[in-house]
Amino acid sequence: MTGSYEEAVEYIGSIPKFTSKTSLAHTRQLLEILGNPQQDMKILHVAGTNGKGSVCAAMDAMLRAGGYTVGLFTSPHLIRINERFLINGMPADDEAFLKAFTQVMAASEQLMQKGDVHPTYFETLFLMGILLFRDAGADYVILEVGMGGRLDATNVIEKPMACVITSVSLDHTQYLGETIPEIAGEKAGIIKKGVPVVYDAFDPAVNRVIEKRAREIGSPTYPLSRARSRAVSVTEAGTEFLFEEDDGRQQKLRIPQIAAYQMVNAALAWYTLRILENKIVLPQKVRIRALETLSWPCRMQKVAPGAFIDGAHNPDGIAAFIETVQALHTDRECTLLFSAVRDKRYEQMVRELAEGIRPERVVTTRIRDARAASEEELAGLFKQYGCPAVYTEADPGKAWDLALKLQGGGVLFCVGSLYLAGEILEYLQQNVHKTADA
Repeated sequence: MTGSYEEAVEYIGSIPKFTSKTSLAHTRQLLEILGNPQQDMKILHVAGTNGKGSVCAAMDAMLRAGGYTVGLFTSPHLIRINERFLINGMPADDEAFLKAFTQVMAASEQLMQKGDVHPTYFETLFLMGILLFRDAGADYVILEVGMGGRLDATNVIEKPMACVITSVSLDHTQYLGETIPEIAGEKAGIIKKGVPVVYDAFDPAVNRVIEKRAREIGSPTYPLSRARSRAVSVTEAGTEFLFEEDDGRQQKLRIPQIAAYQMVNAALAWYTLRILENKIVLPQKVRIRALETLSWPCRMQKVAPGAFIDGAHNPDGIAAFIETVQALHTDRECTLLFSAVRDKRYEQMVRELAEGIRPERVVTTRIRDARAASEEELAGLFKQYGCPAVYTEADPGKAWDLALKLQGGGVLFCVGSLYLAGEILEYLQQNVHKTADA
């Protein structure tokens, strides 16, 4: 298949995002046709419900600061699909993107001629990522699981350097299970024999699942207690915290993010690279400096005075978001801009926001996605849970302008969906004057 970059993007977008997964054997066959480009890669594999992207971004930043060429595969993208393939912190260029797409399509056509099926949306992107990172000569590749872990296309990787599991909570329950242990089992599916597994040891029920799986296949475990990270200072400029190393020594670290969960994510990334220090040469002072300038868009990102965009999009993420808001802005009126997709527990999210923050004003909108909940339905829920002033605006850009107008001297938070976060960020980039004083 040949064509332009624009045609490639349009074609990928036409592949249903939420169809039945193909088997890992299917992905392996495609990789074999492509020459098994993944076999010699040094890979860090990351699963979890919340924090995957942030942990990946922190490890990426530290490795790049050490002078390594790093490929980062993550999802979803916020504005352009190329963002899913970062090479040394920059999205893959259009020419390389098209080359990888053409190669994956040729392999797919070869397999389909034998009666097999077309690769899924995510499978297509994963295969493209592997080719892009190979062609870039990446020293290290960081793979973020798309959904779950056990059946995720990224799980064809047989011998990663480490498997990392971030916090686990209820999300994608129609695909992964209705209970925390069931979902944890899907995440633990990425654990490989003999490969260290580093995980957020916050939930005993999750810990038991991970430890059982690791014992079964002979993998060393490195649980990271949240008690080992203690915030010293939190301001709108960022967070300074102490991290307790395995020998009990306290290491002072700084990140430019304000959310408490970002301290947890940074600590998990730090600990993972600490565990791998006998395999990856990376001076401590380099890692410290990298965290101090860490950037990951739409995770409590300040975009205008008193205005933030956050990608929290499930109950656990919303709970962490509420904790951050309560800690920073207890004395200022709050305006929320909110949207959600139907396959999330959006009623629970609305209830928690209404009860936990008690926003003075809420603006609901609708993202450009077939799964979007309507702004009217979301507004009805906020009213049901006691919010005094609720407005609807179908267009996200206009909704942002309305929320900004309503903000007054208070604070404004955009939350509920990474898709919404991306749409607002794109709108702001097209209207630079709206962020000029951030």
